Amino acid sequence: MPPRRKTITFSLPPEMFEQVDAVRREEGRDMSELVREALRLYMEERELRREARLERLRSRQANLSEEDGGRNHE
Repeated sequence: MPPRRKTITFSLPPEMFEQVDAVRREEGRDMSELVREALRLYMEERELRREARLERLRSRQANLSEEDGGRNHE
């Protein structure tokens, strides 16, 4: 049976590590939990930005179609 989680290794600048470690200690969480939450939030925000970008494109296309008056360019 494959493992439920994958292990990764990454580095942080010392100042960032100290900030993250302070939050971890303050909240009584382990580093993995904190990083998982940060990545989950990042992925959610990324998806929202992607959806907003697609909505802007659709809106522009709809505006172009309205300006065109439905004319067929042949």
